[in-house]
Amino acid sequence: MSPGRAVLGAAGVLLTAYGVWLLLSRQDLERNLDVALWLAGGVLVHDVLLGSVVIVVSLLATRLLPAVARPAAGAGLVVLGSLTLLAVPFLGGFGRENAPDNPTLLDRDYTAGYLVLVATVIIVVVLPVLLHSLRARREQR
Repeated sequence: MSPGRAVLGAAGVLLTAYGVWLLLSRQDLERNLDVALWLAGGVLVHDVLLGSVVIVVSLLATRLLPAVARPAAGAGLVVLGSLTLLAVPFLGGFGRENAPDNPTLLDRDYTAGYLVLVATVIIVVVLPVLLHSLRARREQR
């Protein structure tokens, strides 16, 4: 292991330990259980839900897409899945009811922002595949 990697690993362990100490020393037990459930839920949603969807769609993609498009489609799927999981609380407006007198809480059109992100990811995924296909056609002529 390189010295730089060891230093970064040690820094990560120390920062994690400090964060755990802060969490345990400044919260009551009930809130710590809520945090643990939230963290476990995030891992389950990511690994079970997103992982399953990525595997199923990847299996379908290997049958339907040309070989050149598969890596880009897989990367785009992982990015879109993660963005979607991250966007769900904003798109659903979760938290607004906790502070109805706060007009700055969730004050944007998150659906439009999410759709712009989705369009950007699709363009970034599809454009290189299209360019590759055009080059291949030109070379065949």
